[in-house]
Amino acid sequence: MKKMMDLTTIDTAIKNGESQTIEFKTSFGRETIETLVAFANAQGGSVLIGVGDNGDICGTTIGKETLNDWLGQIKSATSPSIIPDIDAVQVDDKWVVVIHVAEYPVKPVNTKGRYFKRTASSNHQLGLCEITDLYFQSLQVSWDAHQAHGESLDALSLTKIEKFITQVNDSGRFALDPSPLLALQKLKYIVSEKPTLAAMLLFAAEPPRHHIHIGRFKTPSMIIDDRQITDTLFEAVEQAMKFITSHISVAFSFDGSLQRKERFAYPLPALREILLNAVVHRDYSNTSDIQIKIFDDHLSIYSPGTLYGGLKIEDLGTDTYQSHSRNKLVAEAFYLTNNIEKYGSGFIRIRLELKEYPELDFSIEEVAGGILVTFRQQGKTDEGLNEGLNEGLNEGLNEGLKILMESILRSPGVQAKQLSVELDRPIKTIERQIKILADKKLIERRGSRKTGGYYIV
Repeated sequence: MKKMMDLTTIDTAIKNGESQTIEFKTSFGRETIETLVAFANAQGGSVLIGVGDNGDICGTTIGKETLNDWLGQIKSATSPSIIPDIDAVQVDDKWVVVIHVAEYPVKPVNTKGRYFKRTASSNHQLGLCEITDLYFQSLQVSWDAHQAHGESLDALSLTKIEKFITQVNDSGRFALDPSPLLALQKLKYIVSEKPTLAAMLLFAAEPPRHHIHIGRFKTPSMIIDDRQITDTLFEAVEQAMKFITSHISVAFSFDGSLQRKERFAYPLPALREILLNAVVHRDYSNTSDIQIKIFDDHLSIYSPGTLYGGLKIEDLGTDTYQSHSRNKLVAEAFYLTNNIEKYGSGFIRIRLELKEYPELDFSIEEVAGGILVTFRQQGKTDEGLNEGLNEGLNEGLNEGLKILMESILRSPGVQAKQLSVELDRPIKTIERQIKILADKKLIERRGSRKTGGYYIV
């Protein structure tokens, strides 16, 4: 859009309605200044004073000093001060004032200590994390490039650095000097003889307390297994993947060859990609944990921090979205070690993996200041569980017996001692409950005393 509008462009803008760069106001006031701030923190834009929300031209009254007065109010109410272009145009014998502001080069701009950014056709007030992100984006630096306050090079693990150098050189994406100090200086993980925040996240001998909290759930309130992972990022990813693969079901098939084929309940490459995204792109200034929850019929991964750099949820469903990195040095480390691709192809690969799993629903949403990704098995709870439990429900089983039946349904051939561990119940309790279900002829034991197990009848 041009800096200022003539009669033709005003008419076109009014017909098109409010947008990312156009706002209508019947009069000048505080909301006008907030909109100009929102434009300055986004792509720039124009406010048309004297136009109603519905596009009706009501006009505005202006005197000899009106425009200069408005200009002074805008300048004094913003920090850093914005000085927009302002002009009055007569439309149908009524005055419409056009106030245009360009995108501000060093963001964010605020008015009276409040920060806004234009999103679609509305102004979004920014929170603290969003303000920080906008500042770093405008300077083209990232949070993790800053020095770690109060830390020295002694805080880094030489073993972890040497392992990283080997992985980078083996990947073929970059050639690093074998000297740990020179290698990290070259990649800017060490600046002025001090480790950066990225260096602490990746190589600290005593890792910063950014956790991955991961659990296996039977119900939202019943946790079968639970772990809090606190380690440097490469190690944390591997530990989390190990936990996930140990707690999701796997089926085996044979295609005529001597080797059996494994098919996990969820595509492991897609799970790893989501986990890597959570670790690499999370907001480390947020004290919340990455949370992974594994249920019988779904698995979810939550990462603190909303999408970065103007990226939207719907963009991730396309093959042309542009990737933006909140933590550039962390992302660089995972790229150089061949863990991730640099050009925003992660969700493309996830969609390709999911084509082999038509029984899964996949969703991404912004929740509580973070991103929640869920893999859900279609109809598993409704069909499989109901078939196995309908009779039990009709028999009036208590909750403990129903959960026990569900476990047997999920793991045919399971033994009593395995159920005791899985459900965290004493073996004598499990044996007593098994007898109740067997007497009702809802389950039966098959196989030998040593290797046999329980099945739904």
